[in-house]
Amino acid sequence: MESSEFLVMCSGQPGFLRNVGTQLAGKCRLLECYSLTEAAQMVQLHRPTVALIDLRQGVPQQFDRSWAMAHNSNTTFLVIVTNINELDLSHVPAEIVDRVVHVQTDTATGDLSHVILATEELLSGNCPNMAVTANDQTYAVDLPQAVETAGLFSGVTPQFPFDLTERRTLKSGPLTENRIADFAMNDEPSVGSVQPIADRYRTRTPGLRQMLERLEVAAKHNVTMLLIGETGVGKTHLARLIHESSQRRDEPLLTVPCGALPGELIESELFGHVKGAFTSAHAAKDGKFLAAGRGTILLDEIDVLAPEQQVKLLRVIEKGLFEPVGSNETLKVEARIIAASNLELQPLVEQGRFRPDLYYRLNTLSFRIPPLRQRLPDIEPLARYFVHLHAEKHGIDVVEISDQLINSLVSYPWPGNIREMENAIRSAVIYSNDGKLTVDTLPPNIVEGAAGPSNNASVASFFSGKRGASLGNRIELTEKDIIEQALMNNSFNRTKTAKQLGISRVTLYNKMKKYDMMPKD
Repeated sequence: MESSEFLVMCSGQPGFLRNVGTQLAGKCRLLECYSLTEAAQMVQLHRPTVALIDLRQGVPQQFDRSWAMAHNSNTTFLVIVTNINELDLSHVPAEIVDRVVHVQTDTATGDLSHVILATEELLSGNCPNMAVTANDQTYAVDLPQAVETAGLFSGVTPQFPFDLTERRTLKSGPLTENRIADFAMNDEPSVGSVQPIADRYRTRTPGLRQMLERLEVAAKHNVTMLLIGETGVGKTHLARLIHESSQRRDEPLLTVPCGALPGELIESELFGHVKGAFTSAHAAKDGKFLAAGRGTILLDEIDVLAPEQQVKLLRVIEKGLFEPVGSNETLKVEARIIAASNLELQPLVEQGRFRPDLYYRLNTLSFRIPPLRQRLPDIEPLARYFVHLHAEKHGIDVVEISDQLINSLVSYPWPGNIREMENAIRSAVIYSNDGKLTVDTLPPNIVEGAAGPSNNASVASFFSGKRGASLGNRIELTEKDIIEQALMNNSFNRTKTAKQLGISRVTLYNKMKKYDMMPKD
């Protein structure tokens, strides 16, 4: 089935999302939601082919909100999952009957295979409008038959958007073990193409999704790209997604952590060296540019490169040529280059620490990844994803995630970004009690809001925002944050800061006094 088919899946149970999502991932563009409010927003935004809603032990208001969701997207099929006898089918509004599939599960077995099969049918373009139950006598039935024989929908005759003769048939009769509905498959499922980068990067922040859509266009071409973002925002992961979206996906992806290498060894690591090029060069060695072949090379923390190394990198980017250390032989680079930096490069250019020509060459296709504290819509989905990941890795069955834990995650500024969050969630999973993740399972500093060290002013200002939610407070907080960041970018030079902000030095001085930002004597 085509990956252009959207599936919105909503459940408050991590096990449901993990088990069902794992089976359906790659067969559609999967959007996981953890509340009906979020699911309704996703349905309204993406108009998915299917909305899969887990309403086991649901209350009447949740069913009503699900019907409203189907009303608001008249092209979306609704798969409602309940325990046995939790939904009276006559309560489904007549106008959406033809787009509702009711699947009942057996709490004793916990088997969800019939949920997966019914969803796959709909994603494949078939219309198995049906009720599926989970006992030995009842089997999957098409709604037209149900209307005639069981009166499930009080005489309503559904209108089908598909030709019924083209639909896959449902086998009736006793159910096989661990399988509630047996589908007679008429064809083999097709393999979906690679999902868009915005989906694989797991973001729901609108601005970031727009940026990633632009990035994906560039990813498919043989161009050098620059990724800028704080430590831990996922630059290495994004570089891998770029590589996988390109024609070089079957070639190597190599990473050079420039910040972790001694300055005198960076050139040897990148370009290689000949025997005797320096004291410890006892044998010739190929550098990463040659080792990458026709693949991709990620140069992480390029802001630490010395000026003479920047000159050589510029030559590689512009002409694809270099010489190994100690050699006069000129070699050609065939790999694609992705550069990454934790710091904005423009202030480094102004301070004479980064070459302007290299900056302008890289800045043409640069992409800025916002920190996690500026991606509030992503915090809960990412947290639940890491819960599923580490619960499976450590063999722990997580059955509940408390609202207080989620609130603590949203209220923390995450100076270490996604890397810090994953470590915190791993700890919470390990210390969970009877499969329940509560605020007590989180590291104490997360709960207390004791953020680690950061050179970014927005981390400190994140807590300042807690003092009040009025419009005035939020406007002042934003202005103070912008000024603090500009001062840091310009090494606290007020003339340069005022010029960057487009205000006079007097105005900058007055605002610094207003926000108590003047240097202490």
